[in-house]
Amino acid sequence: MPDTTRPPLERVAVLIPTYNERENLPVAVQGVRSAVPSADVVVLDDASPDGTGAVADALAADDPQVHVLHRAGKEGLGAAYLAGFHWALERGYDAVVEMDADGSHRPEHLPALLGAAEHADAVIGSRWVAGGKVVNWPLHRKALSVGGNVYVKVLLGMPVNDATAGFRVYRADALRRMGLEDVASQGYCFQTDLTWRAVRAGLTVVEVPITFVEREVGASKMSRDIMTESLRRITGWGVRHRARQVRDLARRPERWHEL
Repeated sequence: MPDTTRPPLERVAVLIPTYNERENLPVAVQGVRSAVPSADVVVLDDASPDGTGAVADALAADDPQVHVLHRAGKEGLGAAYLAGFHWALERGYDAVVEMDADGSHRPEHLPALLGAAEHADAVIGSRWVAGGKVVNWPLHRKALSVGGNVYVKVLLGMPVNDATAGFRVYRADALRRMGLEDVASQGYCFQTDLTWRAVRAGLTVVEVPITFVEREVGASKMSRDIMTESLRRITGWGVRHRARQVRDLARRPERWHEL
């Protein structure tokens, strides 16, 4: 049964941030166009020195449903997505999809994610729910991701198993309610930040299992700086969240068990 409380998702923009992804981008775009022919693709290129921007322009010249935002330089994942969100909202899209260009996010999962968004404000393609999995990850990488997500879930009290996941759908109305004007985080921290904002805004967030496949071409953008930023920011949010809880519950001591 259709969800009559939410408008249908008639116009969807799939945002694909790029930096040195000239080999992967055509495959990603073709995958999206095949999986969800009605969706538009928006490439967010941070002035890639390997010519990814030119590849994106060629794809856009051949397909009116492919668009390109050329950005001045490498400003980070969060800044790229925020630019894409504003672009899509200004043009009246009903929902946006976050998707990597490197092949780790499989386009064949898009119909399931968008289907779930018919009944939710935000949908996360999750590796760490029943049915989700990762392929070609070493054990230490898997342990780091699982451990990080458990830390986030416990510290912030969020009912989300994969808050760092980067394959997701947001309804346009949800983005407007999430307070994006002061987002400054990047990398995994950006995804956690947006998840936390969605939960605090009282939005419906659901997780759909996906298979995440480690990239085969090109270099990962993960770095020690991104990991350090994530740990610092998330810990700060958690400390402030717990402090607010203590202040609120101090007025109602019968509810201390909720901490």
